[in-house]
Amino acid sequence: MRFACLGSGSQGNGLVVEVAKTRLLLDCGFTLRETIARLSRLGLDPTMIDGIIVTHEHDDHIGGVARLARKFNIPVWLTHGTLRGVAKTFSLLPVINIIDGYRRFSIGDIEVEPYPVPHDAQEPAQFVFGDGALRLGVLTDTGCSTPHIEAVLSHCHALVLECNHDAQMLANSDYPQSLKQRVGGRFGHLENTASAKLLASLDCTRLQHIIAAHLSQKNNTPLLAQTMLSDTLNCEIDWVGVADQSEGFGWRQLI
Repeated sequence: MRFACLGSGSQGNGLVVEVAKTRLLLDCGFTLRETIARLSRLGLDPTMIDGIIVTHEHDDHIGGVARLARKFNIPVWLTHGTLRGVAKTFSLLPVINIIDGYRRFSIGDIEVEPYPVPHDAQEPAQFVFGDGALRLGVLTDTGCSTPHIEAVLSHCHALVLECNHDAQMLANSDYPQSLKQRVGGRFGHLENTASAKLLASLDCTRLQHIIAAHLSQKNNTPLLAQTMLSDTLNCEIDWVGVADQSEGFGWRQLI
């Protein structure tokens, strides 16, 4: 089992998960040309993607899904609420699969466990991917943690964890007050301290990889996010990876 990132942040998101012969793309917020280029960087092309799973309807996560799915005949999985938010855009997709935010399902060799999160979207979900033994937990675009989130993400072998902003940097930013309240609110995005607190609540004894994701380019820095997570795990700062907006990150192997 391995995973890699096309890019992470407010300008576009995409994560690839591979188990045996199955490859899934979680979200696609890039143009078709950009998506193809970013997949190529990982040694992939769109015909090698078996499905696209969507977290929610915000454009940085869903903006490139319809065009990619139509052109390459890729099936899409998403919640009913997310589909409701993009029904017109997705009306011509080849295959649409509605998922329950609490019910596991399988696509080829990959087990998928969705779970609901607090975010300002119609029915947002995040996901844990597995092969029956190894588990990759992904959590971005949530304003706060919940007991259910903590239960789902415990015992993962890898985590891609939102560290969107530093609270002080956001407070001192030139964002309008309404945007500061949205980003920092309980239906917005996780800030560094909240991410570290969530991480501290998990059983991380099996953890092989930790990646800080969805960093704000204006209100955070990789060093701040890495420091917060490494202090929590009591590990070297360089052991904490960062999902970059332009480069994402390369393949990470789980064993």
